[in-house]
Amino acid sequence: MADGSRSTYVLVDGENIDATLGTSILGRRPRPEERPRWDRLLQFASDHWDQPAVGLFFLAATTELPMAFVQALLAIGYRPIPLSGGPGEKVVDIAIQRTLAELRNREADVMLVSNDGDFVEHTSDLLDGRRVGLVGFGEFRNSAFAELTVRGLESFDLEYDVAAFNTQLPRVRIIPIDEFDPAQFL
Repeated sequence: MADGSRSTYVLVDGENIDATLGTSILGRRPRPEERPRWDRLLQFASDHWDQPAVGLFFLAATTELPMAFVQALLAIGYRPIPLSGGPGEKVVDIAIQRTLAELRNREADVMLVSNDGDFVEHTSDLLDGRRVGLVGFGEFRNSAFAELTVRGLESFDLEYDVAAFNTQLPRVRIIPIDEFDPAQFL
């Protein structure tokens, strides 16, 4: 930031979150009311670490730019990063990995929004004293991230911690007994 204050960079792997939501949780394409409210994520990051949050939303745009979505992201404060590449190239993963590597050279904290194990090594490299968070769906998070929690990686659930959804998702999770409410199941 220009005033010298520290920031949290929020890197969103839109493809991974969308695929997990649609394929693994809902079993179909999410309806608009079932999609995350991305503005809540930025607010969560800002509030949780008490500093400005800069949202970078990575998306594959190989044939055309999804202008309505890009405009919506801009309106809520994200910097959309539409990417293209060759056949079979995981452009979003490549761009996020490069961004994580570049962030090692900056005094900033990071929240990565993905369940993808392709980012474990780059996330590990950032655990050098800065705050690093992983946001996604706990039951679908790559298990290799669990090893990083002893080094300080914080994990947040997009639904339960961030409250990014307007509707309750049909998820099955282990419920701590202190959170169990039988009314939710009757």
